[in-house]
Amino acid sequence: MAQSDSADIYRRFPTVPVFSLTKVPDSSRFTKDELAKKKATIFILFNPFCDHCKQGTDDLKTNIELFKEVQIVMASPTDFSYLKKFYEDYKIANFPNIIIGRDPSNYFGTFFNVQSIPAIFVYDKKGNFVKRFGSNSTFSQIAEILKH
Repeated sequence: MAQSDSADIYRRFPTVPVFSLTKVPDSSRFTKDELAKKKATIFILFNPFCDHCKQGTDDLKTNIELFKEVQIVMASPTDFSYLKKFYEDYKIANFPNIIIGRDPSNYFGTFFNVQSIPAIFVYDKKGNFVKRFGSNSTFSQIAEILKH
C-alpha cells in the first residue's frame, strides 16, 4: 500500500525549487538566489539534439518580445560542450533574459517528473507554480497565461 508520491513533487511544493546549475557559456554557478525577485520564471527542460526543443527555441526567439519581463531558465543534463554549442548556434547571448544551464544530476527532470521534452514550467511573479506545458505548446500560448 505504500506508494511514492514523487510524481508530483512540483505540485506538492508549488514554489520555485532550490536549484543549482552550471551556467553556459562560462561554467559559473547559477542558483535560485540569482533569479530576479518579482519576475515570472519559465523553466524549459530540453535536450540540444531534440527537434521539438530546437523548434521550441526558435518559437521562443520569435516571440521573445512577449517575455521582456520574464526570466527563462533552460536546463539540461546533457554534456556542457553540447549545451555550449547550442547556446552559440541559437545566439542565446543576444537574449539576456534566457539562461542556459547544465543540470548534471537531472534534478529538474526528477523534481518535475519529466517524461518527454521539451517540458515547460511557468511560475508567476510571486514564485508560485502556474502551469506545465508540453512540446505541442507555443510561446504565444504561454505568454497568454502570464497576462493573468
